[in-house]
Amino acid sequence: MVPMGNMFLRSEFASTIGSIFFFYTIFERYIPPQLRRNLEKYTQRLIGAVNPYIQIVFHETTGERLERSEVYAAIQNYLSSDSSRQAKRLKADLMRDSKKIVLSMDDYEEITDTYNGAQMSWVASKTVKTEHQPSYYSRGGDGERRYYKLTFHKKHRELVIDSYLNHVVEKGKLIKVENRQRKLYTNNKSDRMFWPRESMWSHVLLDHPASFRTLAMDPAKKKEIVDDLITFSKSKEYYREIGKAWKRGYLLHGPPGTGKSTMIAAMANLLEYDIYDLELTAVKDNTELRKLLIEVSSKSIIVIEDIDCSLDLTGQRKRKKKRGDDDDDDDEEAEEEEKDPKMKEAMKEMQNDKQSKVTLSGLLNFIDGLWSACGDERLLVFTTNHVDDLDPALIRRGRMDKHVELSYCTFEAFKVLAKNYLGLESHHLFETIEQQLNEIEITPADVAESLTPKTAPRDVQACLRNLIEALENAREAARVKAQEQEEKRLLRKEKKKAKLAKEASTSNEEAKREDQQLTAPKETEINGNGKETNNCHN
Repeated sequence: MVPMGNMFLRSEFASTIGSIFFFYTIFERYIPPQLRRNLEKYTQRLIGAVNPYIQIVFHETTGERLERSEVYAAIQNYLSSDSSRQAKRLKADLMRDSKKIVLSMDDYEEITDTYNGAQMSWVASKTVKTEHQPSYYSRGGDGERRYYKLTFHKKHRELVIDSYLNHVVEKGKLIKVENRQRKLYTNNKSDRMFWPRESMWSHVLLDHPASFRTLAMDPAKKKEIVDDLITFSKSKEYYREIGKAWKRGYLLHGPPGTGKSTMIAAMANLLEYDIYDLELTAVKDNTELRKLLIEVSSKSIIVIEDIDCSLDLTGQRKRKKKRGDDDDDDDEEAEEEEKDPKMKEAMKEMQNDKQSKVTLSGLLNFIDGLWSACGDERLLVFTTNHVDDLDPALIRRGRMDKHVELSYCTFEAFKVLAKNYLGLESHHLFETIEQQLNEIEITPADVAESLTPKTAPRDVQACLRNLIEALENAREAARVKAQEQEEKRLLRKEKKKAKLAKEASTSNEEAKREDQQLTAPKETEINGNGKETNNCHN
């Protein structure tokens, strides 16, 4: 049975709440908007004069494009450590490797934080879009705009501004690094329409198992690259002292199948960086390229794979060739192009309409121009199979600071692969394989395929025999290819010789005709006096 006193208090409370809502409805309906705003303004001033507490609001979005605020994200990570102990309503997310659950406070929840003896109150809240606000008012267009509100006593103003907020942001960033899972980004096509808050990048979680421990390459070169990467990641103050943007360029070059993409994944796993795979053919122009750069986060690797094939911009300043050094294949191609120049121009215009308008100059500015300083701790990695085809300005030191050649498989690289795939550190067949690797060019990818077990349980002997057979096949293929190239060279030589003979024959015939014209007998006439005279024609 409920006591009469409690029932009376409950009825009084309900009556009070009802009265408040009644007067608020009257206020909203009959008071003009301008008068309401003035009343609210002066009411806030009156409350602020007597209220000893200060409030700071941190919105989820910032800037003209309403991008996600890094400060908001840092606060969210910071508060997540105390949310599970204080908040009654929580949100749960799966984080790194889908093994760790991170809890954060739900909307309208409040927790208290203590810093140097001062108490701070944090509230997670949100505002809902009204009918008059555009749909992109909130992140994702759901009509909600979230924010955190910090409340503290005014006597702690200096403490909060001078040290507490910096403490929250720095600790929040550290928690983000511990909990985050690396992402693999790619740029969206330029022909799609972007809402003001929509990113130009889309991503998936990066779960590549590559590491420098399993990377098949010379151990000394591997150690050199690892030391360079770690030194770079710890050199923030050094780059600031020398007045240079905190970035570094890597050029990975070598034949296909030598591990260029695998090395990029190993770099990301070593430094715990995100990867931004930039597809230049999907970029509209230089302006869009700069916008993409602005949206790249710190602690990231910007990758352009096969830079020599991405766009027709590498080597734009050295396109003219010396025709005297070309072989007959180039001459035949030139003859085909000259057959229908109108068709050639039409096809070229169609390709230009569809191709990206990114220029070599725009790409160079992207790498180390003024815009490249819009962000810290970034690696730029270019890969190519034909380094000689690249413009020297693109790969000079300062843009591509470190050139790494990934070549054919050596015996040291083979031992790494044998350890990875078969768990072997030595075998009596290793000596045979070493001799063959010193004579035969084969990529680490081909070696790895030969070492991959094809049966269960794995037959180590069979895998090594497969590799030896693959090496013999590679030797035979190289011999056949060399023979074919020699035959082609001889054929080109014969064709060139025949062409020169034909040109010489034509030249001799023309010279002969000229001589005949000069030595031909002149026509004569007998004049009236019985003497011969030359018959001259003007």
